[in-house]
Order: sequence, then C-alpha cells, then structure tokens
Amino acid sequence: MSGIAFIIAAAVIIAIIEVPAMLKKKLKRDLTVFFILLLFGTTTAILQSLHVTLPNPLDWITFVYKPASDAIQYLLK
Repeated sequence: MSGIAFIIAAAVIIAIIEVPAMLKKKLKRDLTVFFILLLFGTTTAILQSLHVTLPNPLDWITFVYKPASDAIQYLLK
C-alpha cells in the first residue's frame, strides 16, 4: 500500500512543478495532454505495483501485422 502512496505522491509533485508554468504560458492543449499522460502513467504504475498482469503492446502490433507478413513471405517463396 505504501508503494501506491509513493506513486500518487510523485504524480502530485510532478503536477505541482509543471502545471503553474503551463498555466502561465496559457498552454491549454499541452496541459490536457500532460494530464492524460500523467494519469495513464500513474494508473499503469499503480497496476504494476499491485502485480496486475498488463497486456504487452507488442502483441497487438504483431496481431495487426502478422497477416501481411505471412502474405509477403508466401509471395517471396
């Protein structure tokens, strides 16, 4: 449980450091992307600290490109 607290504390500290400068420069789109990525990274870190099995993005890429790869290999034989 302390691991989750450290992850959340780190995310809050990062936001405290970065957000004021973005607000001062009126970077609203950048701020939106920053919060989305921070939320994604924080969630992923918390799930990993809880030992939840997360899918590997490379498996998705392989699933998408495997049929094309097989077709090209068939044509080249």
